[in-house]
Amino acid sequence: MKILLVDGTMFGRKTGAILEQVEQYIKELDASFELEMMHFSQYKHQIVDGSPLNDDMKKLIQQFEEADAYIIATPIFQASIPGVLKNAFDFLHPKTMRYKPVSIVANGGTYQHHLVVENQLKPILDYFRALVTPNYVYTHTSHFDANNTIVDADVHSRLRELARVFVQYCEMSKNLPKETIDQH
Repeated sequence: MKILLVDGTMFGRKTGAILEQVEQYIKELDASFELEMMHFSQYKHQIVDGSPLNDDMKKLIQQFEEADAYIIATPIFQASIPGVLKNAFDFLHPKTMRYKPVSIVANGGTYQHHLVVENQLKPILDYFRALVTPNYVYTHTSHFDANNTIVDADVHSRLRELARVFVQYCEMSKNLPKETIDQH
């Protein structure tokens, strides 16, 4: 099973650090998964405006299409997900993530910004009809040291639990046909 770990920002290191920790916990639970890290900072992004796609956007779309499941990591800027993450979702066909497991990790500067996951990111993933795990993990700047290493034991515990539930969702989804009988 191919898992795409998406670092949905162009700058900063905390979301990548969270993904690397989740990646480690997933490997401990099931070493058979093929884990692929996608850092948006390594792509030349373009705005969805109808113009021909550049090679990086074609590659990004292909990686999403080929994945069987996703871990989406996002910082919260100005009480919102980054525009580059929303823009990436806008490039995807509505059936790209259908019935595929997704877990969410996010980081922000205030504790209240966790609501962005509930009010913005989950509705987007619901539109794609993704199988979103119920236990996202939100981190705060204070959970990291100066080297962007997670130092909070509770965060590690919640990330382990997220990985455990995600692996179970992946197992449950293996026999679920991704093609639907409806035309929507």
